[in-house]
Amino acid sequence: MSFAGCCRAYFAGEVTAATAERLMRSRYTAYHQGNIEYLIATHHPTQRYPGQRAAILQSTATTTWLGLWVLSTEAGLGTDSQGLVEFVAYYQDPKLGQVHERSRFTRQKDRWFYVDGDALPPLVPKRSDPCWCGSGKKYKACHGR
Repeated sequence: MSFAGCCRAYFAGEVTAATAERLMRSRYTAYHQGNIEYLIATHHPTQRYPGQRAAILQSTATTTWLGLWVLSTEAGLGTDSQGLVEFVAYYQDPKLGQVHERSRFTRQKDRWFYVDGDALPPLVPKRSDPCWCGSGKKYKACHGR
């Protein structure tokens, strides 16, 4: 999906994400693009902390995000007040790595916020799966060696 079709309207403040998954995807894009203001604005106000802006700035300056895979969602639709999204996001910083997390979201006044998440063990692709680094090779011929 293109940036305009996914996140441009969210970042411009024209609309808010209709589901927890859409908010999670837009936050991934914000990390990818270094949109610190959006990341802070979509983090639940009770979970914001001193130094958050500096931490995000440092992270976005040194990390290249390579891909996002949403593994599952639980609730998080327009009629729900809570939602869970499990995802894996691959990055390079400078080594290749991944964030595997089950994230919690809450909806207040028709607006979704990221609350927090539980870190999960890394996922290892099957040998014949595409490599998670985005090389286009099979995992066994790339980072699965």
